Amino acid sequence: MTARFYADLALVPGSSVSLPERAARHVQVLRLQPGDAITLFNGQGNGEPGSEGEFTATVERMGRSDVQVTIGAYTATQREASRAVHLMVGMPANERMDWLVEKATELGVASIQPLMSERSVLRLKGERADKKLAHWRGVAMAACEQCGRNRLPVIHEATDLAGWLKSATGQAPGVRLLLSLQAGTRPLAQAVTPTGALTFLSGPEGGLSATEEAAAIACGFAPVTLGPRVLRAETAPLACLSFLTLASSL
Repeated sequence: MTARFYADLALVPGSSVSLPERAARHVQVLRLQPGDAITLFNGQGNGEPGSEGEFTATVERMGRSDVQVTIGAYTATQREASRAVHLMVGMPANERMDWLVEKATELGVASIQPLMSERSVLRLKGERADKKLAHWRGVAMAACEQCGRNRLPVIHEATDLAGWLKSATGQAPGVRLLLSLQAGTRPLAQAVTPTGALTFLSGPEGGLSATEEAAAIACGFAPVTLGPRVLRAETAPLACLSFLTLASSL
């Protein structure tokens, strides 16, 4: 299997292009040589409406800090999930958010909205928030390169849950589900519709407060449960994605 790289470029078979800095650096780390084959994707396919796929490419020249490649054939390749799933997640602390972004990307998530709530440990604003966002987008990019996806999930800027809920109209597509530990909550399997987009809202370490859950329900989020065990903040959203991935493959 040839190495895959994301290149935010217009890719045209027969053309010669310089790889973006990140992809060029990885080609050099792998010690590829002129004549070696790689695979490129840009999230745009061949530019035709609805196209999605990847391009073969051949390393043409290795510079000290740049890599020139020749673009080869385009192959339309559909590896996206059969339905769009959006995650609204109370950000877990430390490297757990990185892990969540990586695994959610592998499982086919369409978008991730990082949230700060009452019990959030991780608080972001200003330059630190910008750096975290860039980092998470890089994590998603690397996950796409590894798993074979040709479309990057959307990673939104971190925002405050309370503020988001106040302006949530139209922002959470499809059926809205709230991961909750409330007594009497319906199991996830009973709440999921057969088709259409899904939006999951889950809390950080310690979960959402009762006030936040009430506000989410008022915004159209239906509470659901994943069972009697309490899952970690980074595990619960992935369990939802895994359930949907398995269900769609049966």
